[in-house]
Amino acid sequence: MRHVMKITNLAITTAVTVFISTVSVASLAESSVDELAKRVERMQQEMDVLKQQLKNSATKEEVEVIKQDVATAGEWLQPDTLIHMAGYADVGYTDTESADGSFNVGTFSPIFHFQYRDLVMLEAELEIEVGDDGETETALEYLTIDWFMNDYMTLVGGKFLSPVGQFRQNLHPSWINKLPSAPPGFGHDGAAPVSDVGFQLRGGFPIGSVRTNYALYVSNGPELVAEMEEEDGEIEFELDGVEAEGFGSDSDGEKVVGGRLGFIPFAGFELGISAASGQATVTSIHEGDSSLLGGERARDYDVIGADFNWQYNAFNLRGEYVETEVGADTGSGTTASNGATWDTWYTQGAYRLNQTKWELVARYTDFDSPHNSQDQQQWALGANYLFTNSFIGKFSYEFNDGENGSAADDNRFLFQMAYGF
Repeated sequence: MRHVMKITNLAITTAVTVFISTVSVASLAESSVDELAKRVERMQQEMDVLKQQLKNSATKEEVEVIKQDVATAGEWLQPDTLIHMAGYADVGYTDTESADGSFNVGTFSPIFHFQYRDLVMLEAELEIEVGDDGETETALEYLTIDWFMNDYMTLVGGKFLSPVGQFRQNLHPSWINKLPSAPPGFGHDGAAPVSDVGFQLRGGFPIGSVRTNYALYVSNGPELVAEMEEEDGEIEFELDGVEAEGFGSDSDGEKVVGGRLGFIPFAGFELGISAASGQATVTSIHEGDSSLLGGERARDYDVIGADFNWQYNAFNLRGEYVETEVGADTGSGTTASNGATWDTWYTQGAYRLNQTKWELVARYTDFDSPHNSQDQQQWALGANYLFTNSFIGKFSYEFNDGENGSAADDNRFLFQMAYGF
């Protein structure tokens, strides 16, 4: 700073000297010496003002203090702990063929993230719904603690969405799903498992030019529901459904091991295979006395699946298949001994109209279960308007083919507004 002042003083002095020399030669004949003196005095005053401004400028020490303040502020901008909230919500209208149309609040699902550096993160999603009776229902969709072990592996513990297939873990949020409903068989009472409680390893790694991702898990087993029937004075039981929604305890102590392996051979295309195997036990009877199942033993529980996703410019094509098989209990002497199989698959295409915010969607699903009343074939046709990337309006009509008189046979119109935040 002193060096700058010296240079400034020298420049000003030189300018004054040159000016005086010039004036002395050219102006003595026209001006008086007094006028020249006044001009020199004004220049001296201007020089004094410039010196004072230089004195008032920051010193080196003050500059260092400012730098330290900026560095300290940067630490607050990049803290060790990050807190983030996301989620989604949807509202809509449903008009079913055999029932009156109704407005509805589908779900409000806030998602919380609490991360410490690049080491660990807690994530959780709540699912808040308004039931048909107006009561508010709250559930914990998932809650996990994620340990980032390295660039290729994360250990996840807690309640997590099932990694079997793609729909449940990646597509089910309403602002991501391109239709207002889930494909038959991929809901809470279908062929595809919903969630698990346990531990899993997730990550990805390259194999040459092929990218891969994986998920391997061990969890508490699902629970089975039986249906009681009476024929010729004898009580019989048939398997009614598989409840695979992440139980906090294991009724039979038998665990399930499974996972998914995905391959991305080129940009825009992914192929995945899934499997799970373990034991499951009948724990309740649909509209019956569960104490009658005291002798029921654990039975085989197996799931297989495959999925693909192809994105080409404005066109997206995806599909998925899941089969759940429960073995028979042949050694317990109970009448709830028969096995059962649930399987479902869907193919969905979507196209974003060029230079517009409109998107057309078509999906076909075929769901088979042990009970004819649940079997369903469905064509779902829809049109979406994308207000933004995370705010979407959906219109769809479902052509359903099921057992006559069952809910699976009712066509329906759906409208939904979904927002991801």
